[in-house]
Amino acid sequence: MYSGCLRPALQRASFRFSFSPPAQMKIIDLSTTLENDRSWAPWWARTRVKYQDHAFGAWAIWLVFGVARKHLRTGLGWANEILTLSTHSTTHVDAPWHYAPTCEGKKAPTIDELPLERFYAPGVVLDLRHLRPDQAASTADLQAALAKIDHTLSPGQIVLIQTGNDSLLGNPEYFHTGPGVSGEATRWLIDQGIKVMGIDAWGWDRPLRSQAAEAKRTGSATVFWEAHFVGVDRDYCQIERLAHLDQLPPTGFTVCAFPLKVKNGSAGPARVVALLHE
Repeated sequence: MYSGCLRPALQRASFRFSFSPPAQMKIIDLSTTLENDRSWAPWWARTRVKYQDHAFGAWAIWLVFGVARKHLRTGLGWANEILTLSTHSTTHVDAPWHYAPTCEGKKAPTIDELPLERFYAPGVVLDLRHLRPDQAASTADLQAALAKIDHTLSPGQIVLIQTGNDSLLGNPEYFHTGPGVSGEATRWLIDQGIKVMGIDAWGWDRPLRSQAAEAKRTGSATVFWEAHFVGVDRDYCQIERLAHLDQLPPTGFTVCAFPLKVKNGSAGPARVVALLHE
């Protein structure tokens, strides 16, 4: 007998708790599109999306439940997709476990062990589009970019490096070119209290082909993957394969980069967005 009395209150509560972004906030998508990339990605970095259309869904419903098309409102079933991908083959967050089995002398955390608070923070874009395609940004490069926007880093901020390399998405060269960040510059960012840093290129390091050639030529063990290997000594995360950083101001936005909770994962694909406070 109370249902009639409660219904208006429930309707008011439902209305009260509905959510839409404030009019003064804009959401910028910083993620690449998850799609079939066989035509341009190397075999070791491909993503596959297998599409099952509504007709296939009707057949699946009949197979599993014995429900015929005549019992379906549209005569069709559900659509579905099957994904085959690496945790690193789209926009993703690297965990310390990706860099090495240990970090700071302890077992390196996997992506499912990291606190989500780390991935929701004020963002800063550093424009390094002037660097050569095979160059690694130095500490001086980062400091000059900060001076240009008159900004001082604060602990916990998320620093995004703009190289412009997302313009090569769909081109095989995307995987083999584009500036990165040096090991010493990565350490400097960590020293400023930065735990999460990202880039709009394929990887945080400068192109691996260039690093591989130099490592073999010099015999050095400190060249290949030098920035990633900073994670052996220091706890930090990278966001790789970002896009659309050109749509952001240098500061004044919040980054949301929540990775998928992959058990024991070295990384987690993420739908990275920026909340722009207009």
